[in-house]
Amino acid sequence: MEYEAIIGLEIHVQLNSKTKMFCDCPNRPGDLPNRNICPVCLWTPGALPRLSQKVLEKAVLTGLALNCEIQPRSRFDQKIYYYPDLPKGYQLSQVHNQFARNGWLEIIGEDGESKRLRILEIHMEEDVAKLVHETEGRKKISLVDFNRAGAPLVEIVTEPDMRSPRDAMEFLRDIRRRIRYAGSAECSMEEGTMRVDANISIRPRGTDLLNTRVEVKNMNSIRHVGEAIAHEIIRQTERVNAGKAIVLHTRLWDPERGVTTPMREKFAGPGVPDPSVPEIVITDEWLDTIRAQLPEMPDQRRACFVKEYGLTPEEAAVMSSERDLAEYFERTARACSLPRAAAGWIGERLMPALKERSQTPADTSVTPSRLAELLEMIDREEISVSAGKEVFALLFESESGPRDLVEERGLRQVSDTLELEEIVDQVIADNPDAVRDFHNGKKQASGFLIGRAMKASRGKANPKLMRQILDKKLT
Repeated sequence: MEYEAIIGLEIHVQLNSKTKMFCDCPNRPGDLPNRNICPVCLWTPGALPRLSQKVLEKAVLTGLALNCEIQPRSRFDQKIYYYPDLPKGYQLSQVHNQFARNGWLEIIGEDGESKRLRILEIHMEEDVAKLVHETEGRKKISLVDFNRAGAPLVEIVTEPDMRSPRDAMEFLRDIRRRIRYAGSAECSMEEGTMRVDANISIRPRGTDLLNTRVEVKNMNSIRHVGEAIAHEIIRQTERVNAGKAIVLHTRLWDPERGVTTPMREKFAGPGVPDPSVPEIVITDEWLDTIRAQLPEMPDQRRACFVKEYGLTPEEAAVMSSERDLAEYFERTARACSLPRAAAGWIGERLMPALKERSQTPADTSVTPSRLAELLEMIDREEISVSAGKEVFALLFESESGPRDLVEERGLRQVSDTLELEEIVDQVIADNPDAVRDFHNGKKQASGFLIGRAMKASRGKANPKLMRQILDKKLT
């Protein structure tokens, strides 16, 4: 029997607000343990949570970026469970009344066709503390870091619309792009500001059953999500073919062994309304002000780059992959009116150089205006492409502009016809054998003579003009 996978995702995203969700403590991952805490984080008697408006704004921006319907009323519940990382014995989360519902994204499926994947709902919730397990000699100890307690999260819950690891991976890439474009979160899986749980089941192909699912939790890379789903599909298929039941439980992905392993279930009681946080009421007027902050999304930018700048779909996809990169490209293209050249230099030279230097398009010294000036000089054949590459490398270290660097380094291309004719005449006179070979039909001799002429000009000659002069003199 042939089976198909039914996959849904639960994606936790930490919003990048300056403070935590219910207090004024810094929302700053990576600080020393237990530095960013207060009575609200620790839930001491008498401490009351106060929802941050900035957190709400960033949550709503996230919902709008994912095509969700923002609900006029929502509220927090107490999701009850007992664990050392949660001192009050429950987590504040929108269990029953979420702020956003009915969203969607479109990806390109494995068949090359557009495929819409639905988002059931997005809710806000506070993060819990972090348990740190250490060993001292033979003794194992567990410590708690409360810096993360109260950090603002949104959880994005999808419908079970995905059918393959690729669907899930493409969906996550688009989620990350869109939320970064909105500016509401960094979505760094490496730093833990985006974490993914996958719910996977299988069913006979062609049926509409929803069978027993297995949840794989806390994956911290898109590649791991794809690998875990692929493994779980195989594992469940083998169990069903062997006549064994699929048991509803939670597993973890072990990337070193390439398998999922069972984990201990965390008990969570039903969510009950929380009396300490007032109901959230969103008016149409306030929602309009937040919607006005939403930038053009990646798919819109991609279409614009193809239509207005003449990029190929592949070039447009690269240039629109991140908001700051897209803005850098547009500023460069407008400054020099050479969009294809700008996309090529940005994709092939700037992006690798920025990665090597741990920089972003926003903080590099190679500004759009400086790159545009360099591209114009190459286009006008004032300098050669090889000289342009040399100047480009210098722009990272020098405050001088491209034109000044060209003059300082003597890199200006020679396009004076009389000067180039003198060089060609000398090369022809010095290499009679090559000239004879050319006239005897050995066309490669022309390349040899061009090489000699370029060397004689110390690489400064305009190669196109040099070849024209040589061809004219040889014929």
